Order: sequence, then structure tokens, then C-alpha cells
Amino acid sequence: MSKLAPSNVTLIRGLTLVAAASIVIGNVIGTGVFLKARVMTCNVGTPGMVITVWVVAGILSLAGALTYAELAAMMPRAGGEYVFMREAYGPRWGFLYGWMQIFIAKTGSQASVAVAFAIFLNNLTGNVLSEPFFTLNLLGKNFDFGYLQLIALSLIAIFTLVNCATVVVSGWIATILTGVKIALVLGIGFGAFMLASGNWGHFGEVANIQPRLWFTQPIKCEGVSTASMFGMAGFSAAMLGALWGYDGWNNLTLVAGEVKNPQRNIPLALIGGTALIIILYVFVNIAYFYVLSPTEIASVPKASSVAAEVAKSFFGPVAVAVVLASLMASSIGTLHTSILTGARVPYAMSRDRLFFPRLARLSPRTHVPIGALVVQGIWAGILTLSGSFDTLTDYVVFGSWIFYGLTTASVFIFRRRMPNAERPYKAWGYPVVPVLFLVVTGFLLFTTLLPDPAAGLKGINLNALFGLGLIALGLPVYWYLSRRNRIAYEGTSTNDDDLTRENDKESGS
Repeated sequence: MSKLAPSNVTLIRGLTLVAAASIVIGNVIGTGVFLKARVMTCNVGTPGMVITVWVVAGILSLAGALTYAELAAMMPRAGGEYVFMREAYGPRWGFLYGWMQIFIAKTGSQASVAVAFAIFLNNLTGNVLSEPFFTLNLLGKNFDFGYLQLIALSLIAIFTLVNCATVVVSGWIATILTGVKIALVLGIGFGAFMLASGNWGHFGEVANIQPRLWFTQPIKCEGVSTASMFGMAGFSAAMLGALWGYDGWNNLTLVAGEVKNPQRNIPLALIGGTALIIILYVFVNIAYFYVLSPTEIASVPKASSVAAEVAKSFFGPVAVAVVLASLMASSIGTLHTSILTGARVPYAMSRDRLFFPRLARLSPRTHVPIGALVVQGIWAGILTLSGSFDTLTDYVVFGSWIFYGLTTASVFIFRRRMPNAERPYKAWGYPVVPVLFLVVTGFLLFTTLLPDPAAGLKGINLNALFGLGLIALGLPVYWYLSRRNRIAYEGTSTNDDDLTRENDKESGS
């Protein structure tokens, strides 16, 4: 163990309840709250149905949070979902989850958010940052490098460096950035109600989005497939969009080893943070429909956003700049919390000798896994330059929901296998709530496998299979590392528990 870090260097429980809740909210609230209303209106047609979808998706996310809260309070260790997977299904499944997060999901998301910030900044400055410095042709593909790539790389580097400070500092920054996000959402919502000329009659209208001819694309719903409009298909498409808007609530579990009084604060942060997000999403979407009719929302150009059109009604010409600034602020907040939480997965895997041992080292000064942070930042930067991050993250959506389902199902395994384990919080509504989440997860996996009829595809969705293939690439890596690091898994787990208990004692939690 001494090869990894001095025995007295452990994670510090420096995240307060407010900081923990900020990580939940900051990870979830991104660009979706500003952009999704248009597509969802095209999917389901009426304001009432759009609000219903946000509520239902929020309740389902809350069901997941209620279940995860029990797991995290019972095992408040770094790595969160990785730990749950490892303990419930064995180290191989834990490794595959971590491999997906490190290789694609977390780092790809960070690359995507950083590039989105650069694009928003480019739009705000009148597209003066678009011209590349040079273009490289590698293997028949062109790779541009210019201001956009430089800004994205710099942002990843800056927030990787920021997260090398103590977790207390990272928690305070997450709190401040999340406060800015909440203020922006509330600002648009209250501005719409107090300063704009609205009409509650919009809530009784139906969007006029029928195509002129049955085989043509509706003019009003730019870029939205006719196969995802109306009926069950439309509701399913809207649900997928809303659940994407809620995605990220589970990331608090990744830093469970650094939350003060975790048995109390993790459940409160998960449940309270998710509930607040539901309220904010419903509030701002009601504001959208108060100002604009459903037909007007469906007619918003793809290049714009509903939030920008609503803000124009009371901000005037500066509305676009205000909304772009809001999107940039949301991107920064999401990137910060993603880097903070994501690095704890390779750290936890390395502690178990399931990844490269050096990544388990903690800084003697700040008590954070600097090696894991740096490696994560480098790989996110490579994905940024490759330009393939969006494709990769689309591929692993299917795999991500498989792991969500397995993690939620683990609560049944632990209840049976460890009936007398200390459970400071027990999932409210058990077993109905986790079963509900699993049923919806199964539904989403089924719909993800279905092809897009508008694209003329037959059979199952090849993207889902390709994503599973990318995850399966972790199997030979697991085989190599597990053979190389011949240390019993049970012994590693015990050491990790000892360090967790030592850390709890030192932190007074």
C-alpha cells in the first residue's frame, strides 16, 4: 500500500451539504433547460403534455435518487457507482463501468461541454473565432485547430487545475457556479412573468405542426423527425429528451468519500437537489408557454432557443447575448463538477489494483487524486481535438442505462446479502420505487434498440451495439491489469474500508 501513497494521506470529507447539493444541481442543469422546450413541443403538441413529461421524468429521476441515496449512505466511498457495481456483481463489472466512464462517458461529456462553451462564445462575439489556425489530414480525416479548440482545451486545463486544490475549494466553486445557474433560470422565469406580455390562454392551445402533405417534413419543427411526433412515439421521444435534461443527479455518489456526515448529507443532497431541479424546470417551462404559444415555440429556429425568444420579449435586442452568456455559465458549472466527480472513478479503480496504480496517489498537500485528474484532463483534451466526442457519447447512452439499471437493482442484492448492514437511510417506497425505475430503464433500453423509421433503418439500432462493443473493449484491458496486479480483491476492499473509517474519524463525521 505504501507504493501508492503515504498511509496518512487520505481523502478529506470537506464537502458540506450545500456543496453536495450544488454538485447534484450543477451536474444536471446544463443547456437542456434552455433548449429542449421546442423539440418537446413538437413531440407532444401541447403545453400541458410538455409540463407533464417534465414532471414524470423528474419523478423517475427522483426514484433513482431515492434508491441511490440508500446505497451511497451505506457505502459512502470514492467512486460511488463503481463501488456499488464492484460489491454487487464483482470486480469485472465494476471495471467495465469505470472503463466506460473514463474512456468515453465522462471524458467525452467534458469535451462536449468545453466545445459547447467555445461555440457559445464564438456566437456571442459574432463568429470571429471560427477560422482555424491550420488543418491536419490524418488517415483521410481533416482535424482543425483554431481558437475554438484552443478555448476548449484551455477550459479543461483550467478546471483540472482548479480541482487540484482541496475539495473544500472545489465545493465552494461548485456552490458559486450553481448559484449562478439557478439565478439565470429564475431570472428568465420571473422576467417572463413580470416584464413580458403573456397570455395564460396559450395553455389551452395545440401546436399547429401538422405537415402540409403526409410525406413532407413540417415547416415549423425544424430538424425534428415526423416519426417522433404525436402519440406514444412522440411521448417516448419527449421523455428521452427530458431524462437527458435530468441526467447527472447520480454523480454525487462518485465523491461520496469526501462528503461530510455522508449518512445524512448524501441522501438530503440527492433528494433535495433533484426535487429543486424539478421545480426549476417546471417553473421555467410554464414561463415559456406563458409568453409564447405552442405553435410559436415549435416554430423557433433550430439555431436559436426558446429561452432566447422569451428573453427578447422583455430584454429586447440584448436577449440573445444574455441567453448565450447563460449557456456559457451553465457549461462552465457542468464542466467543473464533471471534472471533480469524474476523477474519483479512476482513483477508486486504482486503489483496487484494477487500473494504473499511480492514479491512486493523493496529493500530500490537498488530499485529492491529482494523477487521476491530470490523466482525465489529457484524455478529454484528446477527445476534444478528435471531434468525435459527440458520436462516442451517443454510442454509450445504451450502455449507461444498463449500468443505471444494474446499480439500482443492486439495492435488492444488498438487502438480501447484507440484511443487517447499517443503513442510515432506507429507500423510500421500497420495493416499488426501485422497481418503477427499473421498469422505465427497461423501456428506455428497448426504445433505444429500435431503429429510426425516418432513416429507413431495419433491425436493431447499430449504434447501441457499437456502444456495447466499445465497453466490451475493456475486457482485455481488465484481463491484462488483473493479471499484472495479482492482489486479492478482498484484501484491497478491506484496505479501502480501513482508510474510509480512518478518514471518517479524522474528519469527525
